Amino acid sequence: MRFLIITHVLHKKNKASWFAYAPYVREMNLWLKYVDTVEIVAPITPKAVSAIDIAYKHNNIIFNKIPAIAFVNLGSSIMSFLALPYIVFKLFIACKRADHIHLRCPGNIGLLGCFVQMFFPKKIKTAKYAGNWDPKATQPLSYKLQKKILSHTTLTKNMTAIVYGKWKAQTKNIKPFFTASFKNKDKITPLQRAYSSTLKFVFVGSLVEGKRPLFAIQIIEELLKKGYPVTLDVYGDGVLNRVLQTYSTSNNLDNVIKFHGNQDGDTIKAALKHAHFSILASKSEGWPKAIAEAMFFGVIPIATPISCVPEMLDNGSRGILISNNLEKAIAVIEANLEHEDTLITMSKNALKWSQKYTLEVFEAEIKTLIQA
Repeated sequence: MRFLIITHVLHKKNKASWFAYAPYVREMNLWLKYVDTVEIVAPITPKAVSAIDIAYKHNNIIFNKIPAIAFVNLGSSIMSFLALPYIVFKLFIACKRADHIHLRCPGNIGLLGCFVQMFFPKKIKTAKYAGNWDPKATQPLSYKLQKKILSHTTLTKNMTAIVYGKWKAQTKNIKPFFTASFKNKDKITPLQRAYSSTLKFVFVGSLVEGKRPLFAIQIIEELLKKGYPVTLDVYGDGVLNRVLQTYSTSNNLDNVIKFHGNQDGDTIKAALKHAHFSILASKSEGWPKAIAEAMFFGVIPIATPISCVPEMLDNGSRGILISNNLEKAIAVIEANLEHEDTLITMSKNALKWSQKYTLEVFEAEIKTLIQA
């Protein structure tokens, strides 16, 4: 089988291997176990391979480079419009060669792939929509358009679109899905954490506006003011790194907040085994892996009720749902901190739920999609 991947994810070449963002590649490597030839159509970046990148594992990879496109300013918009005919042509030729077309959405390249796949109604297709599938979510027009096309069973034939969460009134080709990070061997028995001593919080994610890392820091700051013994370990990097560290220093938080930058999976896993809470007050998510990974080790997630997060947290029995208003968020967190028995139960519920979604289960589901 010739398996085609169409994605906006930036790729890096190192010797004979292709690298990209680790969570994405780790998942794709599971798909690639069941195919003979892989063709990747994606943009590349000259940046060096970092700790958050891993390599594809397949002996027969054909890489088809296309320009990255963005419409954030006039200059990038002009360049992107000029590149569109070339990209569409490359996608069309790649789809013509493929036995199975796999789209990664949402994204600008994924949107173009949504249009091109219409010309191949007889080919088997899958799409992974990694964003928020909530029909009521406020999203850019391009995201809504991708959701509309993927759901349209006349325009999009022979397609299974896997999405996060269960939503009402979906077409027959929309399949609720999940993702996974750990194997059965990684499972641990519930740890009896003490919630009456120093409380260890973690933030795992990109240091960008959409993930609201500053909000996580402000939560810690407010809890300190109220006398709670708390610490925060920040794992990740991004454009807000310097701003966040300056804020921490300016507000005398350096003793309780530590910035670790990008770290590999083993380091994150070790941190989660000893943390009490994980904060991720994102503006938008699909299936937030940072939350699911924390829950796998009994860490209580503190998150905003977006996408399928309320479903993941069982509306509060497996984690703490907060608003994006700092004062209200602190009130909810503080109310939970007053009940240690509830926190212990919440931690056990989180672990039990998340440990159902192992890589073995995930791979079995992927195998059925490829071999359907």
